[in-house]
Amino acid sequence: MNFLKNFKKLQIFLLLLALFIMPTSVLAYSKYIIPGGETIGIEVNADGVLVVGFYEVNDKYIGKDAGFEVGDKIVAINEEEVSSITEMIEKVNQEADSTTLDVTIERKDKTSDLSLKMECDSENVCKTGLYVKDEITGIGTLTYIDPNTKIFGALGHEIIEKTTGEKFEMKDGQIFKADVTGTTRSSDGTPGEKNATYDRDVIYGNIFANEEVGIFGKYQTTFQERDMLEVATKEEIKTGDASIRTVLQDNTIKEYDIKILKIDKNSSVKNILFEITDQELLAETGGVVQGMSGSPILQNGKIIGAVTHVIVSDTKKGYGIFITTMLEEGDKGA
Repeated sequence: MNFLKNFKKLQIFLLLLALFIMPTSVLAYSKYIIPGGETIGIEVNADGVLVVGFYEVNDKYIGKDAGFEVGDKIVAINEEEVSSITEMIEKVNQEADSTTLDVTIERKDKTSDLSLKMECDSENVCKTGLYVKDEITGIGTLTYIDPNTKIFGALGHEIIEKTTGEKFEMKDGQIFKADVTGTTRSSDGTPGEKNATYDRDVIYGNIFANEEVGIFGKYQTTFQERDMLEVATKEEIKTGDASIRTVLQDNTIKEYDIKILKIDKNSSVKNILFEITDQELLAETGGVVQGMSGSPILQNGKIIGAVTHVIVSDTKKGYGIFITTMLEEGDKGA
């Protein structure tokens, strides 16, 4: 009987010891990060060639008739891999004599082969009837840089391919210099946008992920000198006065007043409902505009989130995501 009691005690001790030494998950992101606010050019490249539409060839929609659908990803032609439109064009030109292509596509994670009969003229210029895309380029706002890992986050939401309405499945991408030349004002029912010029030769970093909560990558260049801000927990965020950092002209970052109206800890990205109260910003933009996505939200000297959405029916209002959500996702690539 005493042996059984001792054995039970030994079991309990071993179990407690096992629980004590079990490894715990430790976040790699820093407690203090460099806030963003600058407008950036963004380019993401597809892992393959995306079908985004069809055009008529000799009164026929040969692409659609061959069985293609919008959203299909072309990954091979005649059993040779293609990863860009340039490679696709080269392959099409090589096959001009046969006019028929065996095209391998991916659709909803399944691979299949389609036979596409091209229409070629006397000079061997062939038409496929397919509108295709292999990259997306635009602008957004840098949210943060982690000074220890050099991981950056931007946008606060995923990049969507407009034709399909689906998240753009990317192979790689870059962020680069962009200068704001002006804004198209928002009005209720019609969101405005930032207008900008690109300088692709000035690359800031490489993108490794396009996720629901933002785009993430590794910052490559020297950080601009600016004060770091402490990361606020979700519990520290309160309704009331706050501010956002963004650019309205060239690449000059300014801070503008907002008021946080509601906090939702259950939403995946629409965590912070806010209203712009800054009269200078409202006079210039009419409210939240496209291109502000990723603008850092600050409160009580801490970074708390990033702008993600405009409320179309009331463009003075928008949503933001918790900064910790973005940092946790970016941390996966560290």
